[in-house]
Amino acid sequence: MSIERIELYQLTLPLIEPFIISGGTMTHRRSLVVIVHDERGNRGYGESPPFELPFYSEETLAGARHLLEHVLIPRLAQAQADTIDSAEPILRQGIRGNRFARAALDTALWDLEAARQSTGIAGVLAERLSVTPAQQIECGVALGIPSDRSLDTLRQWVERAVSHGYRRVKIKVAPGWDSAPTRAAREVLTGTGIPLTVDANGAYEWPEHEENLRDLDQHDLLYIEQPLAPDELVGHARLARELRTPVCLDETLHDARAARQIVELEGPRVWNIKVHRVGGLTEVCRIYRLAREFGAKLWAGTMPESGIGSQAAIAAAALPGFVYPSDVEPSARWFGKGIDVIDLQMSEQGYMQVPGASIDRLVDGERFRATSHRLC
Repeated sequence: MSIERIELYQLTLPLIEPFIISGGTMTHRRSLVVIVHDERGNRGYGESPPFELPFYSEETLAGARHLLEHVLIPRLAQAQADTIDSAEPILRQGIRGNRFARAALDTALWDLEAARQSTGIAGVLAERLSVTPAQQIECGVALGIPSDRSLDTLRQWVERAVSHGYRRVKIKVAPGWDSAPTRAAREVLTGTGIPLTVDANGAYEWPEHEENLRDLDQHDLLYIEQPLAPDELVGHARLARELRTPVCLDETLHDARAARQIVELEGPRVWNIKVHRVGGLTEVCRIYRLAREFGAKLWAGTMPESGIGSQAAIAAAALPGFVYPSDVEPSARWFGKGIDVIDLQMSEQGYMQVPGASIDRLVDGERFRATSHRLC
């Protein structure tokens, strides 16, 4: 079977409320979606969800679009590489970084293989790693910084998360918005048994913000996510030895090379694996093997993506070793009801089922046509 054509779309989904982190604010979720068609009518979907501004990573939506449209898609189509393994060197050769762009095609090819096997991405991924995937995953909620910077607003959000059944609550923090909101969230969660984590998205410096971080260390957190800048590998390793609370890596863990350095440094042992941030599921496999040898505790993060991109995150979260609730949330949480192109559902107990079908069988074609436009 060979690739017949590759389509590129821009998908735009409005958020029901602004999502604010230490680096920026989103009101809409814009991303790129590729669809890879083979000659037998199978289709594989992949999403590229970098932000429009480079506050999370150096890569932007415009840059990913340019690379996909003018380099990666023509290169893959010309090479007629129609499998995960044959395409991987084509997507990497001469391309430094640009992981979000590469992830779109990589995950689309994993989904294409799932379609060919009449299964879901989780099944293909687990087969590659010789493990058995879970049938459901635990869901955690990620709460941004309230636009009014109100502790009452944050308390209401945490109370609502508890009522919905989430298995873990995460709040975004930054210098000036850390100690008080963490205490407020902790007060709501006391007695519930639901763990609390905080995510700084690299907003702190050490030792400049030592007082802030040592204060967070007193709040009985499951872990502190990405306290320092992404390139602070040594800094995170040192900080992990300074604090009692485990340090979790997010932006720092951008590929298997970074993971190997973390292992050599005896660095943090809680890893957030975001499929698109690391360049796709092929790279996830490399990181996963290192994590298992190192004894790192894993969970799957999101950007968040649409229901299309979330399928790769769900598949990763179903692997053994993903022991903490992942940031895969129901579609209505981000976009409202009846908007997302794949409607993700969470049970009242905070679990989400792992699909046993490829994305082509899950996506709502009418919604996709209404929320996207074709680029090439």
